[in-house]
Amino acid sequence: MHPYNTFLAAELNEIKDAKKAVAMKAYLKNQFEFLGIPTPERREIFKIHLKQHVIKDSHDLVAIVKELWGLAEREFQYCGLETLLHYKKLWDEQTIEIIEYLITTKSWWDTVDPLAYDCAGSYFRTFPESIKSITGEWNTSENIWLQRSSLLFQKSYKNDTDCTLLSSYIFQLASSKEFFIQKAIGWVLREYAKSNPQWVRIFVNEHELAPLSQKEAMKHL
Repeated sequence: MHPYNTFLAAELNEIKDAKKAVAMKAYLKNQFEFLGIPTPERREIFKIHLKQHVIKDSHDLVAIVKELWGLAEREFQYCGLETLLHYKKLWDEQTIEIIEYLITTKSWWDTVDPLAYDCAGSYFRTFPESIKSITGEWNTSENIWLQRSSLLFQKSYKNDTDCTLLSSYIFQLASSKEFFIQKAIGWVLREYAKSNPQWVRIFVNEHELAPLSQKEAMKHL
């Protein structure tokens, strides 16, 4: 194990709580093991860890994050995600490969969503020329988490949102019966409504969307 992860694992294992782990595991449908460390406590430990252990190389960053993703307990995936975000200065054009790997590995909303709007969203602001080719593949893939990410990566773009692209991605997935896709369509429209409510109102009124998507989109309009 990489020293960065060895020290982190030791620090987190010192404060694990078996009783809390049971509840946390149940919250995510018993799909993942947990150490039982609430987010505020984990982040406090992780904040100190970041100061004490510095990553200087992009290859090292990818190796560390992948290794954390491979550990059993979910807290390590959260730390891997936060490590990747902390070291944006080390990102390059190939960083999308690790982002896509994380989206499609041990996938659930708790990691996929921040990977989509924090990681992929940030990446595509830096490399906008890659948006259509990469997110287009995500949108038409058979992986629901890549599909969801193609919708959510613009969640925080506000007035920079590419409405044409968003529309085409929604049309591609509008007939999906998958809860996480219907929810994502509504969610990204609801967020964009904060910047452009008229566009969203017209879009929802003029196009057939799943009831869940409509409800989420119009929540604050």
